[in-house]
Amino acid sequence: MSPLVMLLILLGAAVVMFALNRPRMDVVAVIMMVCLPFTGVITMSEALMGFSDPNVVLIAGLFVIGEGLVRTGVAQRLGDWLSAKAGASEARLVVLLMAIVVGVGSFMSSTGVVAIFIPIALRIARTASIPAGRLMMPLAFAALISGMTTLVATPPNLIVHAELIRQGYEGFGFFSFTPFGAPILVLAILYMLVARRFLSPGEAAAPAQRAALANWVQDYGLAGRERRLRVRERSALVGQRLDTLDLRASAGINIVAVERPARLRRRLIQPRADTVLEAGDVLLLDLRSGGLDIDGFARRNGLDEIPVSGWWFTDTAQEIGLAEMLVPPGSRLVGRTLTESRFRTSYGVGVIGMKHGSKPVPEAVLDEPLRAGDTLLAVGPWRAIHKLQNEKRDVVLLDLPAEAAEAVPARHRAPLAVGVLALVVGLMVSGVVPNVQAALFGCLLLGLFRCVDMNGAYRSIHWQSLVLIVGMLPFSLALQRTGGVDIAAQALIDVVGDAEPRLALVAIFALTAVLGLFISNTATAVLMAPVSVAVAAALGASPYPFAMTVALAASAAFMTPVSSPVNMLVVGPGKYRFIDFVRIGVPFAVITMIVCAFMVPVLLPF
Repeated sequence: MSPLVMLLILLGAAVVMFALNRPRMDVVAVIMMVCLPFTGVITMSEALMGFSDPNVVLIAGLFVIGEGLVRTGVAQRLGDWLSAKAGASEARLVVLLMAIVVGVGSFMSSTGVVAIFIPIALRIARTASIPAGRLMMPLAFAALISGMTTLVATPPNLIVHAELIRQGYEGFGFFSFTPFGAPILVLAILYMLVARRFLSPGEAAAPAQRAALANWVQDYGLAGRERRLRVRERSALVGQRLDTLDLRASAGINIVAVERPARLRRRLIQPRADTVLEAGDVLLLDLRSGGLDIDGFARRNGLDEIPVSGWWFTDTAQEIGLAEMLVPPGSRLVGRTLTESRFRTSYGVGVIGMKHGSKPVPEAVLDEPLRAGDTLLAVGPWRAIHKLQNEKRDVVLLDLPAEAAEAVPARHRAPLAVGVLALVVGLMVSGVVPNVQAALFGCLLLGLFRCVDMNGAYRSIHWQSLVLIVGMLPFSLALQRTGGVDIAAQALIDVVGDAEPRLALVAIFALTAVLGLFISNTATAVLMAPVSVAVAAALGASPYPFAMTVALAASAAFMTPVSSPVNMLVVGPGKYRFIDFVRIGVPFAVITMIVCAFMVPVLLPF
């Protein structure tokens, strides 16, 4: 049996396993790495060469940079801005949603972008009474189109770029894809403004299941009990430690949080014994003592009162949160007050609300003896609240508010994350350093500025995608050595004949898109990139239009829900059927192919 036949058998087996999704894609890639050396075409060292490929490291670095944008809430703020600007107009919402998703997806994983924007879109759909299905598919299409905008937007772009360099060509620039992605985005928006009417036309968005912070504020009778006081420059409290002041014992005041002005924004500080008050600090007080003269306290200590409403916790939901907890039978807290049990010291959160059964305790919760079955409303940093999930003996975490899913741990470092992203993009565009070096430099800066931590960085990397790329890259080398690439290229040329090279572009686009129905767009790009370059060489044409066509076609995975992980993510929230993607996606994939066939030769001449 010839090496080429053995190689084609392996390739066919891989395609079948990819199509069946049995086993997982990364496992299939490892199987191929193990089996390819048995063909005698490549060595084991060459089968593992993907691990040293700079583009694999670059993709990993881009995952980490995307995590920095998530942890600092940059994408979340864009979603909030989207909700405010769109208002109740569904058409405006679709336009802004698709534009923002493409903008964010230009610099991070499209799958990650969709994961971020699904809850945002669902929340907006509930607020505006729009069926969620009308937003989910525009979201998925925009995420796929984001792969057509920059060099680093999606792995297939980097794979095609690397293949050009491997063949001795210059490769694509950072924004080489943008002239094609921008008009396709405009067409997609216009298309979706019409096609969305055929998606879930009668379904209303489901209401949120979790309680919001504002609901708890009302249930526990907190509205009107919170007060905010700003510390003046000449206040007697400036420079004082909280344990020295002991306001809880001396004045009956429970400090829930300290808002401290920062250079770019305010930040919330969890009150601790060693916290030193500064001029300009704003103290959030929880008043549970009916006889307290808070106005007199403010005058005596040089404090200014600031209005506060029950929505304060909702407004600050990114920094500070609430959690509902139960005191179980047998807890050491039973029979003791919160003050006696040093609850804040033990758990890092303070209690501002209490219920005996279903009845809220109106005053002095800190001095109320706890009973088995009491529910407590605790306030504190999200990291402290999440630690309570592991506590089962003395308190049991009952519920988190809906805002918990949207909280980000490093929101105040958002300007730093945006600055690092701008620097990385600038380095890539200028070409001062290689792209992979720019991405790694950005990762180090994000870690230095504490926009990401090491555990979060490692978790953010989609290892399955990286192993898939590493496992499939040796196929390119093996197919070239056995003549498989030349055979595939000649077959395409025989189909097209002596017709205009544009037909060759159409054939390459169609073949790439069809392969993408069965295997991932990453694996498709690995297989088709060398074929496109070979077709160009056989026609005596420039390789750039053919390579660009492969990259654009790999991102045009609109036709089925299994064509891309992006599509699979929106199937559930959008309540789509398989046929929904076929009837909406296939026409737009054809539109994209026609646009590419006309635009690519104009901007990248043969």
